[in-house]
Amino acid sequence: FQASNPGQFENDSDVLWQRGHVPETIVYHGRVGINTDAPDEALVVCGNAKVMGRVMHPSDSRAKQNIQEVDTNEQLRRITQMRLVEYDYKPEFASVMGIKHT
Repeated sequence: FQASNPGQFENDSDVLWQRGHVPETIVYHGRVGINTDAPDEALVVCGNAKVMGRVMHPSDSRAKQNIQEVDTNEQLRRITQMRLVEYDYKPEFASVMGIKHT
């Protein structure tokens, strides 16, 4: 992505980029791909990502409260009822994602 100056973009396809409501932010209404021209999710990064700050995820303990220990025997009983599977990636997915061993 290149812009000659903030808020002004190189071609008509870039009109989906907008200045954000928060200072120093931009918003894109669509899918973004880094090292891929066919992103199939909101953000697809093909390669390594370096994060210099925090990554917040719904399973992050910082987003939870009332965390309590559970009965291990009950949880093991539940695990034995789980369906475990093995799988191979579809070749078309593996090639787009750079996965060599499917």
